[in-house]
Amino acid sequence: MQGSTGSFKKKPLATVRGGHPAPKPESAPASAPASAPASAPPSAPPSAPRPDGPTTLARGQAAEDLALRHLQRAGLRLVTRNYRVARGPSRHAGEVDLIMHDPDGTLVFVEVRSRARRDHGGAAASITHVKRQRLVRAAGHYLLRCRSTPPCRFDVVAIDGDVVQWLPAAFDAGG
Repeated sequence: MQGSTGSFKKKPLATVRGGHPAPKPESAPASAPASAPASAPPSAPPSAPRPDGPTTLARGQAAEDLALRHLQRAGLRLVTRNYRVARGPSRHAGEVDLIMHDPDGTLVFVEVRSRARRDHGGAAASITHVKRQRLVRAAGHYLLRCRSTPPCRFDVVAIDGDVVQWLPAAFDAGG
């Protein structure tokens, strides 16, 4: 028998996050013609409601809309939404959900958190030290655009079920 340097090569497994093999794509049955429509309906866009409820993205967008209306009724003015700071080509180092102007001239960086139930401490308790650091980093990046640094604060709008709670000056830049 000759050496083992034949033309047979193992195909590498495609992997998904976590290093696990990706599932094999389903193929049409051999008897079905290639142009026959698939039996399953086409997948919906990520933000479309699913039979089991809206997606996480849609729920987050709805919570931000509710928080924005709440803050605008309190007299704050929207500057920008979803301000992101890039950490690399596919990740972001931080995001501020809403940047608002308070009538007193304060620039307000708002984190919006929503929970359907109060399990595990509720929406406000879900903001970790790491999340606060990312918010502060994104806010600092945003402030680089300003000619002079205005007074700033970090607010939280916590939505637990139907209850909206605005927490002005929820934390400071020190953490």
